[in-house]
Amino acid sequence: MTGELTIRIERSFCKIAPERWTQLSGAYRGLKDYNPFNSHAFLSAMEESGSATAETGWLGHHLLLENGDGALIGAVPSYLKNHSRGEYVFDHGWADAFERAGGHYYPKLQSAIPFTPATGPRLMAAIGQDDSAIQEVLASGLRQVADELGVSSAHATFVPEHELPAFKQQGFLHRTDQQFHFINEGYANHEAFLETLASRKRKALKKERRAALENGITIDWLTGSDLTEDIWDQFFAFYMDTGSRKWGKPYLTRMFYSLIGERMAEDILLVMARRSGKYIAGAINFIGGDTLFGRHWGCVEDHPFLHFEVCYHQAIDFALARGLKKVEAGAQGEHKLARGYQPVTTHSAHYIAHAGLRKAVSDYLEHERREVEQIGDYLDEHTPFRKGERQQREDD
Repeated sequence: MTGELTIRIERSFCKIAPERWTQLSGAYRGLKDYNPFNSHAFLSAMEESGSATAETGWLGHHLLLENGDGALIGAVPSYLKNHSRGEYVFDHGWADAFERAGGHYYPKLQSAIPFTPATGPRLMAAIGQDDSAIQEVLASGLRQVADELGVSSAHATFVPEHELPAFKQQGFLHRTDQQFHFINEGYANHEAFLETLASRKRKALKKERRAALENGITIDWLTGSDLTEDIWDQFFAFYMDTGSRKWGKPYLTRMFYSLIGERMAEDILLVMARRSGKYIAGAINFIGGDTLFGRHWGCVEDHPFLHFEVCYHQAIDFALARGLKKVEAGAQGEHKLARGYQPVTTHSAHYIAHAGLRKAVSDYLEHERREVEQIGDYLDEHTPFRKGERQQREDD
């Protein structure tokens, strides 16, 4: 490192003092760029609950950048991993190819928020520091740590676009993918948003929302003190039922929900569907400085369109009520397009140590980036907005 700056590795996130971590970009609730997934409360809950630990293949390997006085001026939340599950940026094909060629892909170094496909700071600079300078040092440090460990690769997933130059300078390869976000263009309410859609699409969504609430279903928004242990028990039952069918073995433990309910209840929105006096479905969202992040949902009863209502329409309603700038509804899902969510490009950065594998991955990513761009252009032309509506808003 240059000057008196040093990088040290902390394997247990819980050993990092909350007051030190809160000084980093994105981690302080009072600022517009607050990202709840980068908070000390969220990351420590992942570890303490047994959800992201060495036993589950997420061995903490967090990079802490300190100055000569021992002050924390930058950090990279990262893990040594012996698998690629729970990342949502898929490199299984790279691993298989390298293993077949006689290499060892795992363990690898992964800068990510476990089980969370949401863009947020990876090269975290302390508030008041020169962000670009700190990011360059941290990207260099991530690569150096990977080389010193002798691992195959280092990855940073769901990276903000402004961090890419620092990664590229250190030889990281650029990867893109697609998500769907709702963008609040200053709509007064959901009806005002619907007025920007083509008539046929607007009528279809209104019909869909009415159908979702048939059979006596009502919706509650729960946050803060509403999040009791009884509520978490009910939501966890939804998560286990749906997650077991989707993933085989859900990632998060019951304790995780208790910990985040205790530490960050004001950052959480549960959208819960009730029928005949009991909750039957729900979705968990996290509230950032200007963004509502949708994460996962579950149910114990199947009803037409209820998933869309609970996960997408209600998220828009809440964002508009709170004056939030956007809703990030998680990974994949072109079905979100018809519900007013727009295609957005996401980014990740990948350092591959082996020259042969790096060349193969680089060639693949060049093709993949073109494909993602072409798909994005196509989807952009097939949004439900009235013809010319989005262009007019962009021009304004």
